[in-house]
Amino acid sequence: MSRFTPEEIRKTLKELILSEFLPGEDPSQLTDTTALISGGVIDSIAILKLVSILEEQYGIEFAAHEVDAEHFDTIGQIAELVLSKA
Repeated sequence: MSRFTPEEIRKTLKELILSEFLPGEDPSQLTDTTALISGGVIDSIAILKLVSILEEQYGIEFAAHEVDAEHFDTIGQIAELVLSKA
């Protein structure tokens, strides 16, 4: 069982994305289903930074094939992946 709840992970992800990649944006506009990659919110450099932060914060490692739009396009998807690895 993970020591993190899905809600905690989603909240952390939202705060991280807002502070690192969307400073000054309205937090209510970023939801668990906002398209991050396909919507142009974050780019490949931002994804690498996000992966690095998440790996360090949660003590996990992502495989190269997991770092794509299928797994990293929404906060909900990222939280599920983090939870599965934590």
